[in-house]
This record gives sequence, C-alpha cells and structure tokens, in this order.
Amino acid sequence: MSTVLVLNASYEPLNVVPVRRAIVLLLKEKAEILEAANHRIRSSEMSFPVPVVIRLLFFVRVPRPMSISFSRRAVMLRDNYTCQYCGAQPAKAELTIDHVLPKVRGGATTWENVVCACKPCNLRKGPLTPEEAGMRLSAPPHRPRYVAVLWLSRATEQETWSKYLEAWAPA
Repeated sequence: MSTVLVLNASYEPLNVVPVRRAIVLLLKEKAEILEAANHRIRSSEMSFPVPVVIRLLFFVRVPRPMSISFSRRAVMLRDNYTCQYCGAQPAKAELTIDHVLPKVRGGATTWENVVCACKPCNLRKGPLTPEEAGMRLSAPPHRPRYVAVLWLSRATEQETWSKYLEAWAPA
C-alpha cells in the first residue's frame, strides 16, 4: 500500500505516486479520494484514510502522442514478462528479446518487430520467422500507449485499481 493511482478529472489513469505525494495533493485540495484502505493516517490534529485511488479535481492535458522509449524493460512490460510463443512466465533472467523478422534478414529493432521470448523458444526459432519455425505469436507486437505501460506495470499491485484501468487497458 505504498503507492496510489492518480486519475485525471476525466478518470483517465495518469500516474502512480507514493502515498506521501498523494497526501500532499489531498491536503492542498487538488485531489479527492475515490478509494481508500482500511487503515488511517493520523497526526496530532487530523486523521484520514490512506488513499489507494485519487482523482484530480482539475483536468491535466496530456500531450499526445506520448512517446515511450524503446528498451528491453519496456518490451518486457508490454508483453507482461510472458513468452509470446509458448505463454510461459519464467524468471526475468530467463527471458530474452526476439526479433520476429530476424536481424540477419533485415529485421529492425522496433516495437513492431520485437517480442519477449523464453530462452528455449528463442533458440528453437533461431534465424527463422515464426511461420517457418512452426511457431505462433500470442499477440502481434505493437507500439504501446502510455496507459498500456502503466496498466501492465502496476495492474497487479492493487486489486482496487482494476475497475479504473479496465477501460484504458490494451486490447
């Protein structure tokens, strides 16, 4: 319970912040509590529930498109640390990045050509395309949206968040 989901005034997920930052937003009357934990934060003068989900009282314009830097970690988050060929979720050290169209055949290192794969699947596929190797991708690779990365990276952190993230989840 150390982080809080921050929603825009339109209920769009914006960020995940520490409880301390959420409390500052609440005390400055810039946000309201939508969901709270069962325990309370107490001081000598006041007491209120520990926030789990807060909503800003004013709309924050988010510039579009919001670009997400390409990185190994971002690909792993997009694919939810799951092998896109067999569906396994091994330890992070056992996951690799695989080029759908191999680099030796001119495949680029882009969001649309890279997926998360377990070591056995990556070795089995080798320099072939998934079709040539007789393997199927569970989902085609795509450039993630900001909200998709937020959803994948934090969705399991709080069950309470799920109803606020469902509408913004990747299809």
